[in-house]
Amino acid sequence: MPEGFDSFGKMLMLFGAILLIAGAIFHFGGKFINLGRLPGDINIERNNFSFHFPIVTSLIVSVILTVILNLISRK
Repeated sequence: MPEGFDSFGKMLMLFGAILLIAGAIFHFGGKFINLGRLPGDINIERNNFSFHFPIVTSLIVSVILTVILNLISRK
């Protein structure tokens, strides 16, 4: 097998593992971490209208993903 496919397969397995861990955190972590309802998230509720924009949650997830991807890309 050519070397390019071997490293590509390892990269796909790594991304799959990262997605699996992230999915487990979002699925089971919602009971413990309360993602999406952090202080600073915008939540507007009116009579027949509701709007939710998780800006602080988005910033935290962005920082965490940036750190993880930087650690992976340095290897």
